[in-house]
Amino acid sequence: MRRTLLIAMSGLLFMGATQASAQIFHKKKKIDKSTSATNTAEPDKVLYERSIEDIRRGKHEIGRLNLQTLINTYPDSEFLAKAKLSIADSYYKEGGTANMTQAIQGYKDFIVFFPFLPEAPYAQLQVANAHYRQMEKPDRDRTQARDAEEEFQTFLTKYPNDPLAPKAEQKLRDVQEVLAEGDYRIAYYYFVKGDKRAAASRLVSVTNRYPLYSRSDQALWMLGDIFEKSEHKEVAANYYAKIVRNYPLSDLVPDAKGRLTSMKVPIPQPDPKAVEWMTAERQAPRERGSMVMKPMELFKTGPGTELQSSSKYGRPNLQPEADTSAGTDILSGGGTPRLGGGSGIVATVKPGETGITTTGSSVPTTGTQPETVDNPAGGDAGTTPAATDPNATAAPAAETAPKTDAAAATTTTTGTTASPQDSTATTSNTGKESTSKKKKGLKKIIPW
Repeated sequence: MRRTLLIAMSGLLFMGATQASAQIFHKKKKIDKSTSATNTAEPDKVLYERSIEDIRRGKHEIGRLNLQTLINTYPDSEFLAKAKLSIADSYYKEGGTANMTQAIQGYKDFIVFFPFLPEAPYAQLQVANAHYRQMEKPDRDRTQARDAEEEFQTFLTKYPNDPLAPKAEQKLRDVQEVLAEGDYRIAYYYFVKGDKRAAASRLVSVTNRYPLYSRSDQALWMLGDIFEKSEHKEVAANYYAKIVRNYPLSDLVPDAKGRLTSMKVPIPQPDPKAVEWMTAERQAPRERGSMVMKPMELFKTGPGTELQSSSKYGRPNLQPEADTSAGTDILSGGGTPRLGGGSGIVATVKPGETGITTTGSSVPTTGTQPETVDNPAGGDAGTTPAATDPNATAAPAAETAPKTDAAAATTTTTGTTASPQDSTATTSNTGKESTSKKKKGLKKIIPW
């Protein structure tokens, strides 16, 4: 009896164990990932999921190879767009200069082929982020920074209401801080060196294009000092007034008011919106690097402390940069920008929002217009650079001088030709004018 009972209990235990093992085996074998003909699962889906899993584990090359196989084998698959985007993401995650180039090209191809998919804004933002990750310090090559600025501006222009727009705005502020810092350092070098013309060229670009730059007030002060010492006090007063109006909480406001008082120029009232903007900037939380990690900044290729100083509020500049070479002498003749112009900051802080919107606000100029006194090196007021620069008029005068001389000549050129080396040659028997007289005639036409 006991033996029979033990045998029955052993049989029940064996059956329970068999059923449990069968359930475990069934749970592990949810999806048949084989690509055989007997597999009823969707092969493109299986291939895509396997590729994504490989990329997640760091097997980027294997994952990209499988994704490319999916694209070539199943051109009508619903996972085609995701596969293209995942290939670009794989290059981006792997990093490196070559991989970043491949990622940028992959994202751009995705935007071209699938411009209306919900992932298109993400692809555009990733193009900008790829350039952002390759930025260097302000005093190094700024190619990647300029490309990043252009791509972020494109994103904010095409997708202003996208959920990723706030992140793009902040990164654009960081990029423009780096670009402005590079121009400011060059301008400061020329300012200390005493080259007023070169310093003004960079400072005008900084103040007009990057009003959110953390040192814009200092750039305006340097411009005012340059023009004041060049006897162009009307233009200098314009820059001092912009400090008082657009940067009312700056430490340079008392000195700017003193300069305006000495020039007997009315002191403008601070812009209330600019006060709100600067107050929000001062209260914004910022990351501060430790003293221990500061020496390590020397070994980093990308920007460091500059990103900590970038603005946290305000609308960044969305206008693309003009196609002009860096450091161009803006005080030479022909299509020069108006010194002292540019838009100021008008910031608006709304309750419940994390950002401030800014609009342009021009400061009224006083006295002579900047175009007529745009020579900080000390030229006469009211004269244009084209009239004082011989190189600017030599070319057109050289073209018109032979025609005038030819019209004045009434005799034919026959006989002996005067040597150009003979400065004392006189008129020949046939009436030909000597070379020295021709030069005198040119001097009468062109007063050097």
